[in-house]
Amino acid sequence: MFSTPAISTIQQAIQLSLSPVFMLAGIGALINVLAGRLSRVVDRARALEDLHPRTQGREHERHVRELRLLDRRMSVINGSLVLGVSSAIMTCILVAMMFLAELVKLHIGTAIALSFIVAMGLLVAALAAFLIEVRLSLSAIRIRRDLLELELERDRRE
Repeated sequence: MFSTPAISTIQQAIQLSLSPVFMLAGIGALINVLAGRLSRVVDRARALEDLHPRTQGREHERHVRELRLLDRRMSVINGSLVLGVSSAIMTCILVAMMFLAELVKLHIGTAIALSFIVAMGLLVAALAAFLIEVRLSLSAIRIRRDLLELELERDRRE
């Protein structure tokens, strides 16, 4: 006959799974930031797509370059989101495995350790992709020298 676990066993299982749950909260915050960045990139791409047929010459070339960069950024953000969500899923599986191992007295410490390593590896990869996307976004924000009016500022000082 199946016996129900003691309250202390359940309490211990919950305590063991708290650290990965905090990690899960952090991953959720990262996913939220990534989704927000993706939304802004998509909005900018749509705005440029509307301008694209109405431009010519250097302005048109600038829009095409920016659209290519936005397309690359969307791909990198999407990759980072996939890695972040995969890390979250792996963390959920880790919590479930820890809980089950404690309740049913399974000896699956190696599987739990490997799950944690995979979850952290996915999180590191998601953060690396996020860093790449931030670097890409900075290259899009390079302000053209003519817009900075550096010559006018130099003339005023002289």
